[in-house]
Amino acid sequence: MKDNARLFDDISEVPRKAFTMGIRQIMQAKKILILASGANKADAVYKMVKGEVTEQVPASVLQLHPDCVLIADREAAAKL
Repeated sequence: MKDNARLFDDISEVPRKAFTMGIRQIMQAKKILILASGANKADAVYKMVKGEVTEQVPASVLQLHPDCVLIADREAAAKL
């Protein structure tokens, strides 16, 4: 909880529970849907879609998935 506190104005706003999945489990999915919103996601979206597949950008491995759909607003897709 403390690790994510920096992302919130108040410690009481930090979620107490979360779901996590590893890359292997994600890549085993039949279909993957990625949603991206906001200009602050533009670099990540670009690296995920157009960048080299690398451990430094874990989402870049999605380039290798046969059925991955990206839905991004104009700001998040600005660098594509």
